[in-house]
Amino acid sequence: MSLKDQITDDMKTAMRAKDSERLGTIRLLLAAMKQKEVDERIELDDVAVVAIVDKLIKQRKDSITAFVQAARQDLADKEASELKVLETYLPQRLSAEEVAAEVKAIVAELGAKGPGDMGKVMGAVKTRLAGKAEMGQVSAAVKAALAG
Repeated sequence: MSLKDQITDDMKTAMRAKDSERLGTIRLLLAAMKQKEVDERIELDDVAVVAIVDKLIKQRKDSITAFVQAARQDLADKEASELKVLETYLPQRLSAEEVAAEVKAIVAELGAKGPGDMGKVMGAVKTRLAGKAEMGQVSAAVKAALAG
C-alpha cells in the first residue's frame, strides 16, 4: 500500500472514530498533497508525499517556536498535536552517526573538496536522504565533511 493510500485510509478511520484533531491534520496533509498534484499535474509517489510531510512538520515546528515566544501555549499545544500526527507518516529517521556516514560516502563519491562544493553535495544528499533525515542536520554534516 502506498503512503498516499495509507493516509486516505487513516482519514476514514479517524472519521469513523470521530477523532476530530487527527482528522483535521490528515485533511490538511491531503489538501497539501492534492494542491501539489494539481499545480504540477503529477501523481505523487511516496518520496514526494514524504517531502510534503517534511515541509508541514517544519512549518509546525516554526509555529510552535513562535507561539511559545508569544506566550500562546494553547496554540503551541495544537501545533504540537498536529506535529505528532504528521510524524507518523515519516520513515524511520537516521541517527546523527548514520547521517554523517552517508554524507562522507557521498562526498567521497563526488570527489568534493572544500565549501565551494556544498551545493553539489547537498543536491546529491537531498535525493538520497529525502525523508530519512532532517535537512538541517544533513547540512551541518555536509559542512563538517567538507571542512575536514
